[in-house]
This record gives sequence, structure tokens and C-alpha cells, in this order.
Amino acid sequence: MRTTWDRIRQAVSFELIGLLAITPLASWLFGVGMGEVGALAVIAATIATAWNYIYNLGFDHLLRWRRGHTRKTLVLRVVHAIGFEGGLLLALLPLIAWWLGISLVDAFVMDVFFAAFYIVYAFVFTWAYDTIFPAPDFARQT
Repeated sequence: MRTTWDRIRQAVSFELIGLLAITPLASWLFGVGMGEVGALAVIAATIATAWNYIYNLGFDHLLRWRRGHTRKTLVLRVVHAIGFEGGLLLALLPLIAWWLGISLVDAFVMDVFFAAFYIVYAFVFTWAYDTIFPAPDFARQT
């Protein structure tokens, strides 16, 4: 399994790269100022970073308990990404509505956009991260 330091590096790098990509895109698509959407993105990223650590730790423990290792198949990677984003979507919905002064329906549309972006991003990022920094149990078995 990954060390605490490795999990922190993974979570922080995931959020920083994601922020650099999503802030200008969301500002342009939704007609919201960069500062407003950028501040919201930083708050959401802080929440997401904590969720990332907790979710990945739990997911890896579950994999290790059920399968004896933490390697992820393609299907498990898809399940992992959707589960992560689904939980985060529920947590961020009221924040988005309040921060931008929009209805829950409008916030939901925006949140679904963020989730769709991050589902694809999480899949690609996690696969790349696992390739560049393989988990110790995976590195020993390959």
C-alpha cells in the first residue's frame, strides 16, 4: 500500500493540476469571473483533497481486504473514479449554489460539469500516477 507521504503527494498534485485546467474552462463556459470561480475552485479543491485522501485510503483498504492487493483493473478504475466524483458532487452542490448565488438546479448543472471533467481527469491522472509512482506491492509483483 502507499505511504502517507505518497498519498499526500498524489492528492495535492491531483488538485493543483486540476485547478489549473478547470478554472479558466469553467469561467469561460459559465460566464463567471475568473476570481469568483477560482476562489470557489480553491475551496472545492480543499474539500476534494481531504475527500481524495479518505476515499483512496478506504478504497485501497477495501481492495487489499477483498483481493489481497491494491492493483486496479480497468473496471475498478472506472468504479473508483465514479465513486469518488459521486461523493464529491453531493458534498459540493450546496456550496456551489450558495457561493454563486444560483439555484440548486443551476448548481447541479455546474456540479455535473465539474464531475464529468474530473471523472475523466481522475481516471487519466490516477493511471498516470500509478505508472510513474507504482505502489510498493504492485512494484514488487511486476
